[in-house]
Amino acid sequence: MQDSKVSLQDKYERDKDSAYMTGSQALVRALLEQRWLDEKNGLNTAGYISGYRGSPMTAMDVQLWREEQRLTENHIKFVPGINENMAMTSVWGTQQIDYFGDQNYDGVFAMWYGKGPGVDQTIDGLRQGNWHGSAKHGGALILAGDDPNMSSTINNYHSEILFEDLLMPVLFPADIQEVLDYALMGIALSRFSGAWVGYKLLPETIETSSRVNIADNRFDIIYPDYDFPEGGLNARKQDSPYIQEQRIKQHKLKAALHFARANNLNKITFDSENAKIGIVAMGKIWRDSLQSLKDLGLDESHLQQLGIRILKVSMPFPVDLQTYREFADGLEHVIVIEDKREILEKGIIQACYDLPEAQRPKVHGRYDQQGNAILQNFGNINTDHITKALATHLLNIAPQHMVEQKLQDLQQSGCKLAALPSLNMARLPYFCSGCPHNSSTVTPEGSRSFGGVGCHYMANWMDRDVDLYTHMGGEGATWIGLSPFVKTEHMFQNLGDGTYYHSGSVAVRAAIAAGINITYKILYNDAVAMTGGQPVDGPISVNNIAEQMRAEGVERIAIVSDDIAKYNNYPAFPAATTIHHRDDLNLLQQELRQIKGVSVLIYDQTCASEKRRRRKRGKFPDPAKRMFINDRVCEGCGDCGEQSNCLSVEPLTTEFGRKRHINQSTCNKDYRCNDGFCPSFVTVLGGDVKKGKGISAKPDLLANLPEPQRPTINGDDTYNIIITGVGGTGVVTVGQILGMAAHIDDKGLSVVEQLGFAQKGGPVKSHVKIGNSADSIKGVRITSGQADLLLACDMLAGSDDETLSMVQQGRTYAVVNNHQAITGEFTRDGDLQYPIDAVESRLQSALGSELEFIEASKIATQLMGDAIAVNLFVVGYAWQKGRLPLSQQAIMQAIALNGVAVEFNQQAFTWGRNFAHDANTTLQQLNNNANDSGPVTLSERIALRFEELVQYQDQFYAERYQSLVNKVNEAEKRLDITDSSLTEAVAMYAYKLMAYKDEYEVARLYSSKEFLTKLNAQFEGDIKLQFNLSPPLIAPKNKSTGKPKKIQLGSWVLKAFAILAKFKGLRGSAFDIFGKTAERKMERALIEEYFLLVDELLLNLDQSNYHLAVQLAKLPDIIRGYGHVKEANVEQYQQALKQQLHTFKHAHLAVEAQIDVVNV
Repeated sequence: MQDSKVSLQDKYERDKDSAYMTGSQALVRALLEQRWLDEKNGLNTAGYISGYRGSPMTAMDVQLWREEQRLTENHIKFVPGINENMAMTSVWGTQQIDYFGDQNYDGVFAMWYGKGPGVDQTIDGLRQGNWHGSAKHGGALILAGDDPNMSSTINNYHSEILFEDLLMPVLFPADIQEVLDYALMGIALSRFSGAWVGYKLLPETIETSSRVNIADNRFDIIYPDYDFPEGGLNARKQDSPYIQEQRIKQHKLKAALHFARANNLNKITFDSENAKIGIVAMGKIWRDSLQSLKDLGLDESHLQQLGIRILKVSMPFPVDLQTYREFADGLEHVIVIEDKREILEKGIIQACYDLPEAQRPKVHGRYDQQGNAILQNFGNINTDHITKALATHLLNIAPQHMVEQKLQDLQQSGCKLAALPSLNMARLPYFCSGCPHNSSTVTPEGSRSFGGVGCHYMANWMDRDVDLYTHMGGEGATWIGLSPFVKTEHMFQNLGDGTYYHSGSVAVRAAIAAGINITYKILYNDAVAMTGGQPVDGPISVNNIAEQMRAEGVERIAIVSDDIAKYNNYPAFPAATTIHHRDDLNLLQQELRQIKGVSVLIYDQTCASEKRRRRKRGKFPDPAKRMFINDRVCEGCGDCGEQSNCLSVEPLTTEFGRKRHINQSTCNKDYRCNDGFCPSFVTVLGGDVKKGKGISAKPDLLANLPEPQRPTINGDDTYNIIITGVGGTGVVTVGQILGMAAHIDDKGLSVVEQLGFAQKGGPVKSHVKIGNSADSIKGVRITSGQADLLLACDMLAGSDDETLSMVQQGRTYAVVNNHQAITGEFTRDGDLQYPIDAVESRLQSALGSELEFIEASKIATQLMGDAIAVNLFVVGYAWQKGRLPLSQQAIMQAIALNGVAVEFNQQAFTWGRNFAHDANTTLQQLNNNANDSGPVTLSERIALRFEELVQYQDQFYAERYQSLVNKVNEAEKRLDITDSSLTEAVAMYAYKLMAYKDEYEVARLYSSKEFLTKLNAQFEGDIKLQFNLSPPLIAPKNKSTGKPKKIQLGSWVLKAFAILAKFKGLRGSAFDIFGKTAERKMERALIEEYFLLVDELLLNLDQSNYHLAVQLAKLPDIIRGYGHVKEANVEQYQQALKQQLHTFKHAHLAVEAQIDVVNV
């Protein structure tokens, strides 16, 4: 084990030999190392970095801000760009300091960063900057974050091709070690050649973590002899564009090749004594190819037997024809493996084209001789695709049984996955709980909206009449070209404040100039939410936006917020600007769409995730206010989810149907759920969410747990762990903790994090590889059948095709949290059912006996009082089962180094261990009500409802219910129907209709002990309650919809409830003042109709139509909610009843007709 003094700051210290870091952190260290290296060489240089965030470069600015003091001390300046183009132009300026004659430094080494689309946006500045060149002691490294598999971008990107067009040398690091080392090499290359250097980064190299060698003697940079032209190759003020072009093409690119050869950037990484088959790949694809050879069972001895030689290309441009020819010397075949474009293949062919035929190897690339693709050039290309391609090529050249077997295994794996039951549910990224987008992106009925970039893009899959999109900064401009040719007169355009500041304001200006009818909905959420909550890169406020829009010529500006009182302390807005509460958004939008020309709606509400972050740091108000749902009052209608679009409103399965509850762990206190027209919402003021008993457990309870036998890792093998979870629940942190623990244990490791696209509510997966040394890690992603451990903190993500492709019966052990975490679609479809049968079947089929389902969410949340404990609880369980090759001390130290809720997280891990060792001891710590069991048998369920109806009304009322149920049961027996499904359906839904929730029943359910028991199980401390009701006759109307709204009433209502409940005997009588409303009359009529329906079903019941009768008896499940919500559902129920009753009546006749035909 390593020295226990491992620190998070090791990655930036000068006197360490190794450190655990991400790709982003490696680049920060590269800036520091460049300064140290220059100092060592007697140069007084400064550093500069600018750019614009975007996946996979999401964390660059965050890491730079964190180390601002350290960077400043080392004369390195970070200036985030307001957009990519301005950032690139500022980098150009750093290479011009010696033109002024008053420079403070010998030179400035500079970096620019951005994602693929950002590189596209800045081509002009990049081209001109490169032609101008780099300073002698400066250098420019252009960090391009590519996403060839489009996991977080709309298009795939191959920036090396763009860099080639711009005549820029390109480096392609294969792993984080090279991200660090080649950044230094890239600055040196830029200085040597006078060119700017492109630097291709991928999620696997920038969003990955690993252990990195940071010793200062780990490599040397060699400056080769080169016949420089007069004046050298670095930037010169006087050069015309013609001279710049000449210097690039005749000298700079040639100098880059000399540098590359001197520093072995394109090198043979494996050779055989009698090499006949060459394999060439570049960057990360080279690592994937090594993994593929390993997966094919080809170790060094097999590769020697096959005569394999491997070339790793780290500088694909300028094309190193000399090195390619040297590599090809003596080979009979060259296999080229690359991503979606044929870059290397063309270079190899060019290099070998002029060789004598006897010496010219046959080049095997993407396609076979018939033009069929061996390696696809679209979609997601992973290591398994590369494995198939390599296997196919090798079998055609030198057949090997083990290779053939592996190819068959891969093909069979795909067939097995295809044979599994379909999930019929996808976990897509979603707006966070309480996110302002939940409200701001709503489109009024009859209108349409254009989508935006970033989080706005997710509205495209949320049934919000939001479709079509454009690139960043083009928002609304498509309407300029589209509007003259369609009948639609007006559009809404969603636009975030970050995009507005980046370039979106220019799009608004273009719309004004074109005179189109469009309303820009500018969301001011005070953070760039999708990439980690960074601030907008410059001074921006609601006032600034309004003032600028007015200055640009916008006449109609409206501001919408959830808190309009705050504007009392704001500077004055432009004249005629109106301010509205978000409750009036729909009405406001209806007004704005009538306006000719451009109008602007500024929606002002802080990003929910940023609120959460700031609250943890004490920098944002954290109201002592939470929502609680009385599930007995809740009807499960889903109106709260529809109004709020909130992921924290979750389904709750109860004896009385599927209801709703608030996940207090994920709730961000937006309270929009309370807009649902339902009296079940209670506002809880003061107090706090109740802590679990596990927090205060006696220390000896968790002490002296036995140490399990941990797995051993043999030789060059790796232990591969896949972790699945839901975005925003800490799954990425688990991977980081395991990675740090491996580093502490002196292991080789890699951790692939899934960041980029806002994954809140979406599927998140971490690939963790642990080996005996860094050399053991080939490709960083786990390949087909190679997972040793599956930690399915979310079993939906844990059972999808991608995850199950990585597991293998007999090898993979899985711990699966059996919590049915619903997806964002549930907010729009209250009847959405979790595919539990399919999930369990898929996991069982894929994993067999090495599969354990545990109630991790239920147990960990009740133990610790917070669902965030679940992930480390699962880790602790797996560790105690002997399934993690890490020491307990290393894991606990890694949790401590993470620095967040250390004691809490260590306890969660230890409780997971305890549950694996002694489940009973753990379960004893759960809240008492956790083990309460409800009725099990049908007779028990009927008896419960009988007693409930006695309490609801009286004995006679309950006996009427019992009589109906008995009648159905007797009919089933009379027809020898052993199934009791009809009895069960009538028992459930006759009760549902008879126990309609009028004022007396709501009062009874609130004044019962059950309500306060459940409330006190969730909250502790000094709390006060407010009840959100819509009393008939006095409830106000919603100005936008005309429907009644709710009002808040204090705790005194509990006493009123207790009194009102006693007047239940008036229900339905002449003295029932509530019973005279249309809704109550409808509810009573539904009961009578249902009794008549059951009589009709029994009159015509037989074996042939029994299943139809059951369906009809269950139809009242549609009837849910209160007021207008219930009325709409009753209308749907009656339509379904009419259709299904017609089918039922004719089914009997159809069967008789079939019998007549048979008899004939």
